[in-house]
Amino acid sequence: MPLSSMTGFARADGGDAAFGWTWEARSVNGKGLDVRCRLPAGWDALEAEARQAAQDRFQRGSLSLTLTVTGGADNQKVRVNEALLDSLVAECETWHARHPWLAAPGLEGLLGIRGVVEVVPAPPGEETARARREGILATLAEALDALADARAQEGARLEGIVRDHVDRIGALVGQARREAQGETERRRARLHEQVSELLSGETPLPEERVAQEAALLAARSDVREELDRLDAHVAATRGLLDEGGAVGRRLDFLGQEFNREANTLCSKAADVGLSRTGMEMKAAADQFREQVQNIE
Repeated sequence: MPLSSMTGFARADGGDAAFGWTWEARSVNGKGLDVRCRLPAGWDALEAEARQAAQDRFQRGSLSLTLTVTGGADNQKVRVNEALLDSLVAECETWHARHPWLAAPGLEGLLGIRGVVEVVPAPPGEETARARREGILATLAEALDALADARAQEGARLEGIVRDHVDRIGALVGQARREAQGETERRRARLHEQVSELLSGETPLPEERVAQEAALLAARSDVREELDRLDAHVAATRGLLDEGGAVGRRLDFLGQEFNREANTLCSKAADVGLSRTGMEMKAAADQFREQVQNIE
């Protein structure tokens, strides 16, 4: 399966004899799948099916689904939220009793408060309602399919960028391995020189102690394990890119591992060249992680 980005936008239009409608679907990065629906008054019953349709297509991303309905002026009615209006009237009477000098608001003022009066579609016939619902959900499916295509196109572009970063990290691992071999030889030469100076003194160190110190120094400066793990991570990353699908979380974990091993490499490096290579590797790992944050 190809990689998919978590970023995209799509729009689809539909309508019938009475209404026109538009779905807009936006998607950005997210740790999991978060679906938010914005529906006009009177169409709230579509939310559950809209969420399910998105969950059937996507695994990660923060999705925003917006439905806009136009027309239908001859098929609307006014609905008064009587409970809210009664509550407002009671509050007004209470405050007017406490403060008689305050003018009591009229009905016109109360009806103008948001949420008291709503204009909603008049209930259609059963057959018309079913056909309209199916039409709106079919338009949503078009928008979601178009969003999936947009995310797939962005994912293909990201894959090329991520592969370039992985190739760069792999090349730096090979360079670090060559530099580490040269550093080992230089350390050995310096150690022999220092040991010779010590042994030529009036109180030479026991050769057994010298051997212990040499072994400890070699262990502290040995970066072969880090380089082996980096090679394994490079291979694992390429395998995930070949596998495709929803591999963003695993790629992000490997990005953390690249950074961790590069940090250890820098801390062990005594040679300027190896240290510089480790820093370049850290920069490449950061660029890798920045890109995979957007992969589903």
